[in-house]
Amino acid sequence: MSRRGFARVLSAAAGLTATTGSSRLLAQGPALKELVPSGWLIGAAVNQNQSDGRDTVAVDLITRQFNTISPENLLKFQSLHPEPDRFTFEAADRYVAFGRDRGMAVIGHNLVWHSQTPRWVWDGPDGALADRTTMLARMRTHISTVVGRYKGRIRGWDVVNEALNDDGTLRDSPWRRGIGDDYIARAFEFANAADPNVELYYNDYNLATRPEKRAGAIRIIKDLQQRGIRIDAVGEQGHWRLGAPTAADVDRAITELRATGVKVLITELDVNLLASAGAPAPGQPPSPESNPYADGLPDDVQQALARYYADAFRVLLTHRDDIARVTFWGVSDGDSWLNRGRANYPLLWDRQRRPKPAFDDVVKVLMTWRP
Repeated sequence: MSRRGFARVLSAAAGLTATTGSSRLLAQGPALKELVPSGWLIGAAVNQNQSDGRDTVAVDLITRQFNTISPENLLKFQSLHPEPDRFTFEAADRYVAFGRDRGMAVIGHNLVWHSQTPRWVWDGPDGALADRTTMLARMRTHISTVVGRYKGRIRGWDVVNEALNDDGTLRDSPWRRGIGDDYIARAFEFANAADPNVELYYNDYNLATRPEKRAGAIRIIKDLQQRGIRIDAVGEQGHWRLGAPTAADVDRAITELRATGVKVLITELDVNLLASAGAPAPGQPPSPESNPYADGLPDDVQQALARYYADAFRVLLTHRDDIARVTFWGVSDGDSWLNRGRANYPLLWDRQRRPKPAFDDVVKVLMTWRP
């Protein structure tokens, strides 16, 4: 950014507290994509209302703030390949076009996961688990068709998602039971064959909070490398809680993951403000005790959230040459999967798509790191 352009950003930031409503969001707020280090991608996961253009306020925010997008659900196996001989690409095509029309890096999420995968993928005769040969063929068909369709248009894929237990052992998913421990390697091979130029990622959660799980991710990376199979980056999802992980935890995780030689991504960033205990069952109302912020977020919690985000971005900036992307999981508080019947406030924009104190503090951090 030129000195004059940076001065304009500083001027916009100075006007943040003096403006309200949609003008504060769309006219006055500086764009994160203009403040992050050169080469960084910063973005959000978008839902179909947004990628289809129906949520126009969110579309304006996404277009102004970000240079990359990820899909919440549109490219998962269940969404794209619900039956053995049927693919449903229409909404996914619009998602890819949404990003490319705006000059954004488009991310694919995800190819192989134990969740949101239709049962037929794993079924063999009489409802038993399919054998290795059958399951590998189904995996190859899915990956080659999906990755091949978007070859040259999607920047990178979460090839395998959440393959680990919290203790670092491999999750006993149907993929593993049917194929064996090398199902991860085979998935990366198939993705590379479908698009030799696309970036390939392993993606998981709790890599910053659980050292044993991080060690498991490092074993996956090293196993792929020893087999001569390409992996370009590892994603720490960043589904964090207020105060956990600590700044030191994040620093340590990035250092250890980067030591494998791959880049580090923060792929699904949000900060949960609610206790997991007491969450209501689907379709049931929450208890008042489990939903403490139903009428809004108290100022002290709002400020604590802002400090936590600021501290996190300070750590990320110390590793600015190790990190390739930061993606928030959702655009605003009202879009977040963390609500689930309760009022949560995990992102930088509130339910009216107005920037929160956390946004302002992240902007300040991004400005002050510059030489």
